[in-house]
Amino acid sequence: MTDIAATVAPTVIGRSLWGDAWARLKANRAAMFSLYYLALIGVVSVFGPWFVPHQYTTIYADYVRMPPSLSAYPKADMIETALTEAIKRMRVDIKEWRQEGNQVFVTVKSTRPIDDRNIRYLDRSDAFDDTKIESKSPDGLEVTMSASIKQQYFLFGTDNTGRDLLSRTLMAGRISLAIGLLAGVVAVVIGVVYGAAAGFAGGKVDEVMMRIVDVLYSLPFIFFVIMLVVFFGRNFVLMFLAVGAVLWLDMARIVRGQALSIRRQEYVQAAEAMGVGQRGILLRHVIPNLLGPVVIYMTLLVPQVIILESFLSFLGLGVQEPMTSWGVLISVGAKNIGTANWLLLFPAFFLVSTLFALNFVGDGLRDALDPRDR
Repeated sequence: MTDIAATVAPTVIGRSLWGDAWARLKANRAAMFSLYYLALIGVVSVFGPWFVPHQYTTIYADYVRMPPSLSAYPKADMIETALTEAIKRMRVDIKEWRQEGNQVFVTVKSTRPIDDRNIRYLDRSDAFDDTKIESKSPDGLEVTMSASIKQQYFLFGTDNTGRDLLSRTLMAGRISLAIGLLAGVVAVVIGVVYGAAAGFAGGKVDEVMMRIVDVLYSLPFIFFVIMLVVFFGRNFVLMFLAVGAVLWLDMARIVRGQALSIRRQEYVQAAEAMGVGQRGILLRHVIPNLLGPVVIYMTLLVPQVIILESFLSFLGLGVQEPMTSWGVLISVGAKNIGTANWLLLFPAFFLVSTLFALNFVGDGLRDALDPRDR
């Protein structure tokens, strides 16, 4: 009699909903690339302003509307102009000047004795620094000074008032992303709770709750914005928290319709017949089926809030100077597109690429979290 060795089947370890969703999301190259890009934009926007050489509020009067450049300012043809402007403020005349490497030597003359404190006019210039008096005539009517050429890098150029566009674009990204996420999270939380409550309650409760939503829909949105500005002032964080509390209406309708649909599904009725409680039905069936629409709407809501912020800032109700955002920079750049197109191109690139990435991530999350596609 031959003994047959029993073969033990290998243990199969199942994956949870979240593990399966993550595996499917990683298989979506467009969504993963967009996710990494959004993470990069977030890191650069948060930490970038601390590492760039210029503050976003610093004004360089000698470098107004300078085009982007990888080389340092001032250019060779700008040194004489900057020197002439600085000397003109001293109320003296230039006798001669020369450049030796990164230093300039200038001899000035006047009909009256020249005060040694006049060297501060060169130091106040954005092009020169460390000014010294090299020699002085016995009568004090002629002075030779030396100054170091202060090299400045403006990789994105400067704006209409001479502020570095790179630092302002990074700071604008910090503000725009914070506003979008803040208002988006508030809108999603309120909308999901309100819509799910209306959908599961049904009957007259659902009818009353949705009629409240209809009434809020009928009121003009700008009226709410003006009221929020009156109540919260110029604190844009509190104001956009309140804006998020207004943008939840669409989310509530989406979640309410999804909840009504899920209530009628056979698997929910089967779970109820097997004695599964409301909490179990909510965690095992309702939430997994709601995640797809909620996530995709969240990724669409963030760009909507960013664009809304641009509109409010244009009206003077949003972010105000010296603070900035991508919407504010684009509004300024659009007015100067004919003469200084870099003022529009750089913030528009950051905004458009971020919106595209959010849409790709939303599509990927929707597909990954949809239980019907498992």
